[in-house]
This record gives sequence, C-alpha cells and structure tokens, in this order.
Amino acid sequence: MKKIAVGILGATGVVGQNYVKLLVDHPWFEIKDLAASSRSAGKTYGEATSGKWLMDIDIPAELLDVQVRNVMDYESIPDGVQLFFSATELDDKEATREFEFAYAAKGYPVVSNSSANRWTSDVPMVVPEINTDHLEIIKAQQEAHGLPETGFVAVKPNCSVQSYLVAIHALREAGYPVKEILVNTLQALSGAGYRGLTESDRRETVNPLIPGEEEKTEREPSKILGELGDDQIIPDHSIIMSALCTRVPVIDGHTALVYLNFEDEVPSLDEVAKIWSEFKAEPQELDLPFAPQPAIEVKAEGDRPQVKLDVDNGKGMAVTIGRLEEDVFFDIRFVALSHNTVRGAAGGAILTAEMLVARDYIKQD
Repeated sequence: MKKIAVGILGATGVVGQNYVKLLVDHPWFEIKDLAASSRSAGKTYGEATSGKWLMDIDIPAELLDVQVRNVMDYESIPDGVQLFFSATELDDKEATREFEFAYAAKGYPVVSNSSANRWTSDVPMVVPEINTDHLEIIKAQQEAHGLPETGFVAVKPNCSVQSYLVAIHALREAGYPVKEILVNTLQALSGAGYRGLTESDRRETVNPLIPGEEEKTEREPSKILGELGDDQIIPDHSIIMSALCTRVPVIDGHTALVYLNFEDEVPSLDEVAKIWSEFKAEPQELDLPFAPQPAIEVKAEGDRPQVKLDVDNGKGMAVTIGRLEEDVFFDIRFVALSHNTVRGAAGGAILTAEMLVARDYIKQD
C-alpha cells in the first residue's frame, strides 16, 4: 500500500512535535508538509525547533531540512497531501474554527486537536472506541458548509476525558447505564504545553485550577455519547457529571479518580472488571495500527495504575484502571490513567484518521 501523504499544522509546538514522533514510522501515513506560524515559516524544521524540541527522540533526520510552511498560506501546500492533522490554536475560537474549515474547503480532511469545533453541531468529536458512527455526519457537514467531497473537519475530545470515558461506555454497552459521575483529575504538566514542561516551579506544586478544564470535562461526554441526527449530533444529557481538575508535577499521564452511580442494576465488581477486560470496539476488531490491544487494562494490584509503570501501556493508547472498589456514597469507584499526549492528543487523532481511512472517508491510492 502506498502511504497517505499528511501534513501537520502547528508542527513546532508540543502537540505538533508529538505528531512528528508518532507518525515518522507509521505504516499508513507519511509526513509531507510541516506548517506553523509566521514566526517559524521559511525556516527549516530543525531551525524552527532549535532549543524547543521536547520529545525523547531526536528530530527525524529526513525532516531536519524541510522548510516550514506558513499555516495561512494555502497556495504552497505540497502536491499530493491528502490529510492534515491540526495542532494550531489561533487568537480566538472563531478564527480557529474558520481556519480549519478553510482547509476543508480546499478539499482536505482535517483531524484537529483544537477545542474550537468540538461544539460545532455537525463536526464529529470522536473517541474511536465509542462513537465512530458519528463520522456519518460528515456528509451533512459537507452539504451545510459547501465543502468538496474530500474536505471535512473531525476533532478529538479533551485529553482528560479519554482517561475514563471508554470505561463508562463499556459499562453502558454491557447494559449498565451510568446515572452520576464524580471525577477528580490529576493532570500532567505536558498538558500545559511548552510552559508546563519548561517552567521549573510547576514541578514543585499541585495547581488546583486549570481554567476551563472542568467545563470541558463535564460537557464533552454528552456529545461523545450522543445520538446521530440527520444534520447534527444530539447530545445525551442523561448523565450528571461533576468534575474537579488539577495540575500535578508529573510529565505525562492524566490520572482520574472516578466515582459512579448506576441508573438501575449495580453490577458486581467482578462483572465490572470482566466487562472492561473483555471490551473490544471497532478499532480493535480492525486491528488498526494505533488501536491498543486490549483497549482497557485492569490492574488487580492495590497500588496501580501508576504513571511511571502504566502510562505507556498499549504504546500509550490504552486506558489502565485499578482500585476498583465499592464506595460509601457511590456504587463503585476506581482510578483510571491514560497518556495525555499520546491517547489524549496526537495518538488519539491518528487513531481517528485510521478509522477515517478504514471507513473510506480518506481514500488510499
């Protein structure tokens, strides 16, 4: 199979660098375009990331001398690019929304990490193990926005949501709908981008406030778990959620302390663990390159999951769960962990793109 040529928008930032790291040896995708702001445009990728490269691998040699394109220059996109991954955030949400649809209007699929289009009603916000059926809204999106048949926008959700929502979905699918969720997140420094990783003071404290994070955590699951309408995705507001989100001094890995009340029957702890351990969804059935096998790893040890031991499970794409217990106020409680810059950012978007290829929204030559 000939690889699909892809571009990275916002290639010099932390998420963009993660895309480079994860895509450099991808069996389906090949990086053909690196784009960033006007500050980096015209420089080689090596020059643009000099002193700012934060990955645990060297910059791939084949990309060092690639000239960085201005993300706003649509006329110099290299021939043959079929897909863009976007890690670009402009000055405001509306500008970012328009920017992503400008690429779609040129005929390019855009899989975005930005929150700007997460609540655009005809843009699918995808966790591939949960709601790949939402990709069917793409046709309605193309019609509503006057896009060519190859152009569209899809987005991934907030990074912390992915540390536990697959587990909630698995329980719902098994016939145990959830009524109430209380979640406290312990979120890694890399989620704050370049400053989070380079400002030493952040490594010595717990910050009890991440602006806007609790609103995203409480709201986004309703769209992800929602129903597909004719021309929009209809959110499911049946679950009551309360979130408290904090920043903690670890590099990678968002941990979630989750408390659940079920709507009706309460499964036994053994049944819950069995449901999670056996859970498979379309990405696992198709054995997509970035699909973790298994999707959920359940740990019986009392001191797991731990960031140091478990953040890279499933090559950083698995959700790891432990401390599954009964609770005094809730039916059950557990601790969940996922890799925020892999599963929660670039890797999650890459898995979404793989689903788009598998479902023929992106054509392979």
